[in-house]
Amino acid sequence: MAYIDGFVAAVPSARKREYIGHAGEAAPMFREFGATRLVEAWGDEVPDGKLTDFKRAVQAGDDEVVVFGWFEFPDRAVRDAAQQRMGTDPRMAEMGAAMPFDGKRMIFGGFQPILDTGGIERGGYVDGFLVAVPDDAKAAYIDIAELCARVFMEHGAVRVVEAWEDDVPDGTLTDMRRGVQAKAGEKIVFSFIEWATKAAREAGMKKVTDDPRMQMDHDAFPFDAKRMIYGGFEVVLEG
Repeated sequence: MAYIDGFVAAVPSARKREYIGHAGEAAPMFREFGATRLVEAWGDEVPDGKLTDFKRAVQAGDDEVVVFGWFEFPDRAVRDAAQQRMGTDPRMAEMGAAMPFDGKRMIFGGFQPILDTGGIERGGYVDGFLVAVPDDAKAAYIDIAELCARVFMEHGAVRVVEAWEDDVPDGTLTDMRRGVQAKAGEKIVFSFIEWATKAAREAGMKKVTDDPRMQMDHDAFPFDAKRMIYGGFEVVLEG
């Protein structure tokens, strides 16, 4: 089964070009270690929330932009082997020492896909989400996710992925659980929707909003939507 390592970071806006260059240098190594795909997406429409949001999740400053990204692996075994190699490869140590952002505030985790619409087309724009879902509501969550994915795909999305928490560590300063104020008995879902372009996303989202199938009672969702964090991101690296 495929496996996803998802991450969110705060990067100084003035260091965007440096960040993209740094990520581009690291990309071949991740492919060498077994990743089948990697995506880095720069914050474009990342709203402030009442309870939670991406900026608070990574303690982003006013001069920082949120980056949303992920690595895809064939399965967890390949991912675990990749992590071991990363921990011992001197090139990765050099890359870590030269990171153009505060790695201590980056949040990350490993996830098992529970829905993936697949497809060979890849997008230039991403809607990213983190959600806290009760462990015993997994089946109900998948039911809603499948319905929503059909609607998004019909209205222009090129891929929808929902991935269930498998290996999400606690952090010293920040972590994904704190980012969504997860409670005992809840799991983190890392989710994204890929669109060909931002224009396609804007047109598609309008149709999604108007679609009668999406007129749901949010209070009936099998999770607390008020703690969900989300945003729109422009893909700056894909490999």
